[in-house]
Amino acid sequence: MSIELVMSPHVFDNILVLTGPTGSGKTELGIELAQRLGAEIISMDSMALYRGMDIGTAKPTPEQRRQIPHHLIDVLDPWQAASVAWWLEQAAACCRDIGERGARPLFVGGTPLYLQAIFHGLFDGPPADEALRQALAEEAERLGPAALHERLARVDPATATRLHPHDLRRVIRALEVWQLTGRPISAWQTQWDAFAGRVAPSSENSCPPRALWLDLPRADLYARINLRVERMFAEGLVDEVHSLQKLPAGLSLQAAQGLGYKEVFAYLDGRATLDETIARVQTRSRNFAKRQITWFRHIPECRSTTRELTWALWASTIN
Repeated sequence: MSIELVMSPHVFDNILVLTGPTGSGKTELGIELAQRLGAEIISMDSMALYRGMDIGTAKPTPEQRRQIPHHLIDVLDPWQAASVAWWLEQAAACCRDIGERGARPLFVGGTPLYLQAIFHGLFDGPPADEALRQALAEEAERLGPAALHERLARVDPATATRLHPHDLRRVIRALEVWQLTGRPISAWQTQWDAFAGRVAPSSENSCPPRALWLDLPRADLYARINLRVERMFAEGLVDEVHSLQKLPAGLSLQAAQGLGYKEVFAYLDGRATLDETIARVQTRSRNFAKRQITWFRHIPECRSTTRELTWALWASTIN
């Protein structure tokens, strides 16, 4: 089987990226920066792709989208699947269209694999084997996600160390690649070796950074996350998930992994109280934020910043 490395095309050379952990305020700041930069926003959020998943993904509101053109939001139905390669292809097309209009692409969102793919390309492995994926998903449902993670640790310890046991979609993909090719996915991802473990450039670097990530004090970030989760439930997250539950085609494996959705499904099935569900979503969101921060710190193009410093760092990039 021939497996190739797909690298980011030059279409991404003129982009800027605003990222950061969940709940850090990227959406509002991104709109403000886009207005000042003459930019259009490309969503870098793997869950914002899905129609009908609005509250739990904290999508930009219709009013915010009227202020600045947004791309790659509401482009898939919840039962559809999206790979990183598919997203990268769509993002490249958006960049070309935005450039033809004389605007600048500004990526806003917090999906680390999308960010990594933009700057360093990605591993384009064997095509999905839906029967194998379904069998692995059923096994995880029957035995728990830890069972699949333990199996991955035996055949690909490097990838198992990098992935959280509850990151079921990527655990399944790693097992799929191993079963289809006979080699662990970590052995194929050699294009990432050059920057793995490196720290982000110093904030003293005089060149304007291409990617900024919002670095809030941890206590402030966690407080923001807790309040945001409470607001989502107050705005109708349970009703949103109930509507998704009634879809004839159900949710794809990717969509079902969205923060909060799995927990609310458990609540609707009577396996948790509402208070327990809210607490679980808050905990999972805080843990996800910690993992995001780890990724951002080890992507060389990313520089940590505060909301107040973003414009000062990017003002000189305006032609």
